[in-house]
Amino acid sequence: MERIDGKALAAKVKAQVAAEVEALRGQGVVPKLTVILVGEDPASQVYVGGKAKDCAQCGIDSEVLRLPDSTTEAQLLAEIAVRNSDPTVSGLLVQLPLPRHINEKKVIEAISPEKDVDGFTPVNVGRLVIGEDCFLPCTPAGCIELLKATGEPLEGKRAVVLGRSNIVGKPMALLLLRENATVTVCHSRTRDLPSVVREADILVAAIGKKRFVTPDMVKEGALVVDVGINRGEDGKLYGDVDEPGLADKAGRITPVPGGVGLMTRAMLMVNTLKAAKRQHGLD
Repeated sequence: MERIDGKALAAKVKAQVAAEVEALRGQGVVPKLTVILVGEDPASQVYVGGKAKDCAQCGIDSEVLRLPDSTTEAQLLAEIAVRNSDPTVSGLLVQLPLPRHINEKKVIEAISPEKDVDGFTPVNVGRLVIGEDCFLPCTPAGCIELLKATGEPLEGKRAVVLGRSNIVGKPMALLLLRENATVTVCHSRTRDLPSVVREADILVAAIGKKRFVTPDMVKEGALVVDVGINRGEDGKLYGDVDEPGLADKAGRITPVPGGVGLMTRAMLMVNTLKAAKRQHGLD
């Protein structure tokens, strides 16, 4: 099975963003991404650092507002309100997860839909459902770009999405429908899951279980997008798919690491650029 090069595609996308950002700066428009980080979660620290690095590569200004674990929900909502009304802020996101005492749903709903570069607010989710232009959730959008990069048509293909989360599974199914694929969403209550997955011409695995998808579950010649990031006992990262076991099968797969994660970050840059253009009437 051939690997889909997420690293090369992400670099290409970011180079395109950088070129557009440079042109915008020439018009006096400076895109800016603000990230609010509450607490000291180690993984979140890494993710936020990566976003700042991507912004620098694309010429996008970035701001990280670091708040302590003791921050109250009211204080966080107040900080969001300040950024919502700040004309210099193009895109705004709050790094998840949040401390338990803060209502995640309320926080997401507080972000201005026009600055919601994560694509998580009800307004953008609703626009996605009815097919209107919106900020697409970065991971599913990155998955679509990886699939398109193979050059294989998605129209008419049978697609299976393994997982029904609001962040990946559900929007992934909607984006595949936009591409005119025939979509099945599988989850923990799906009967005879292996036989359903085996029907997929396109398989998107986003279930969060290390090497859950075994070679006998994958159709010969399938396009496989592995969204899973699972840390093993050896400290290494593993996907939801047993990639080594698929070595002798035809088809293509996104590696972990080096696949979906890099494209997720790249699509955040795309959304931030889009937000800046929209806010200045240039979209």
